[in-house]
Amino acid sequence: MAKQKYYVVWEGVTPGIYTNWTDCQLQTKGFEGAKYKSFDTREEAEKAFASSPWAYIGKSGGSKSAGASGAKMPDMLASYPSEVLENSIAVDAACSGNPGMMEYQGVHVASRQQLFKFGPVYGTNNIGEFLAIVHCLAYQKKNGYDMPIYSDSVNAMSWVKQKKCKTKLERNARTEELFQMIERGEKWLRENKWTMPILKWETKKWGEIPADFGRK
Repeated sequence: MAKQKYYVVWEGVTPGIYTNWTDCQLQTKGFEGAKYKSFDTREEAEKAFASSPWAYIGKSGGSKSAGASGAKMPDMLASYPSEVLENSIAVDAACSGNPGMMEYQGVHVASRQQLFKFGPVYGTNNIGEFLAIVHCLAYQKKNGYDMPIYSDSVNAMSWVKQKKCKTKLERNARTEELFQMIERGEKWLRENKWTMPILKWETKKWGEIPADFGRK
């Protein structure tokens, strides 16, 4: 079992102490002048957070990861092309049959870590893609994030823009729960505003979207 780490963010989107690397990246990646460092204990992290970052950055001090003014923690994963905005969230759905058992997820592009997942539930791939974008919008608003969202579904992006899931799936006893989710999603879109862009993931240029379930 991996040892618990505590990540201090002195300068980032929301300064504070975080308990996992993904949350630290969400606050620092792409943030000019970000200052952050990891510590082995909460006590060390709290002491550091209350002090100047320059007392810790560049020193070992029980930490193996630090960054400041554009420096970045080591990335163990291969980078995407430069045009990909890595401090973003990719969403995707998978469906066994269409309709069939559907699920969707959201993945932070830079760290490739899963941020949320739903399903499986009986539905279609397009519905899953639509709900994934809505889920991501609501997830970001709830957590105070403002990151671009990547989807490889033109239909889902269009439905979100129109604030209407234009599925032809029959509404019956088997799909009633799913349609209630769709209605909640449409209601959320009508009643909320967002600033994060929803971008098309260019699969032919960049490969499979990071949130892909890998079942092709």
